Parts: sequence; C-alpha cells; structure tokens
Amino acid sequence: MSVAKITEIAASSPKSFDDAIKTGIARANKTLKHIRGAWVKDQKVVVEKGKITEYRVTMKVTFVLE
Repeated sequence: MSVAKITEIAASSPKSFDDAIKTGIARANKTLKHIRGAWVKDQKVVVEKGKITEYRVTMKVTFVLE
C-alpha cells in the first residue's frame, strides 16, 4: 500500500506550453522523489506588443511518499 501527495507548481517557457510542462516536471524531479503524474490545471500566456512572449502552466504533481 502506498500513500501519495499532491503539490502545485508553476512553470514557464518562452517556447511552448509543452516545454513549460517539461521544464516544470524536470525541476520538480530534482526535489520530489517518485513522481507518478501531473495534471495541468491552468495555462496562460504573456503578451507583449501583440506577440506571445511566455507560456505559463500551473500543474498539480502527484508523487508517492517513501
């Protein structure tokens, strides 16, 4: 039997939502052990002078406690 915890993180990328997700998971993996999944809760973009300059995601990351 295992017990999981969920934590919320935010990540950003100048490239894409996909890159923001990958960046967030990679960073979370340095601190959190046994990540099992993530749910993208929110997506936003930063717009400057009519162009998208940053993609932002908020995720709920699930990891199993030792």
